[in-house]
Amino acid sequence: RLKERFVKAMATYHLIEDDDRILVGLSGGKDSLLLTELLAKRSLIQHPRFTVEALHVRMENIRYETDTSYLQAFCDSLGIRLHIRTTRFEVEVPSNQNNQTSAARLRKQKQPCFLCSWNRRKQLFNLAQGLGCNKIALGHHQDDLIHTALMNLTYQARFATMPARLTMRKMPLTIIRPLCLIPESDIKAYAELQGYQKQQKLCPYETNSHRTDIKRL
Repeated sequence: RLKERFVKAMATYHLIEDDDRILVGLSGGKDSLLLTELLAKRSLIQHPRFTVEALHVRMENIRYETDTSYLQAFCDSLGIRLHIRTTRFEVEVPSNQNNQTSAARLRKQKQPCFLCSWNRRKQLFNLAQGLGCNKIALGHHQDDLIHTALMNLTYQARFATMPARLTMRKMPLTIIRPLCLIPESDIKAYAELQGYQKQQKLCPYETNSHRTDIKRL
């Protein structure tokens, strides 16, 4: 079923074409592991012809870790190259000297989840262009798209979600989401069957966000 929905998404949204060079965002979670596995195995069929590489980004100041030796062995078993990059971002802490000014500044500051995501994407975009890749594959599944639609409706009063395929305007890259037709429950079941290794430390912000609230809803 996973394979069928993966192929259906490829055909429906024209996600992969001949001579594509794809960089996968490999966080180490079940979704990105499955995405990497499906793309790597599909590339062996050569219909269409494309190549796959993966990038794992470590965030120095966020306790959100995956065993990189496991990711390396996972990619080696699939015959794809793994790149590992380390970066960080700063979260401003209010000072005691001027609480009013600090509080006002914090209200304008982007949330940690946004900053973390933005810095990870920056690493993906930079490496993809450096490698000559024309597409970046992200592991968002069907539930993620539904949650995003409800989040936008609830907090921004607009109906929109993450597209299965998005061509960037300012750089020669296209974002694709090949898991867009696969429900999270199927991915969880497959991850258990395959014995995917769980992340060592989960993100400290993952239970305190709009997305978490919407997921509960």
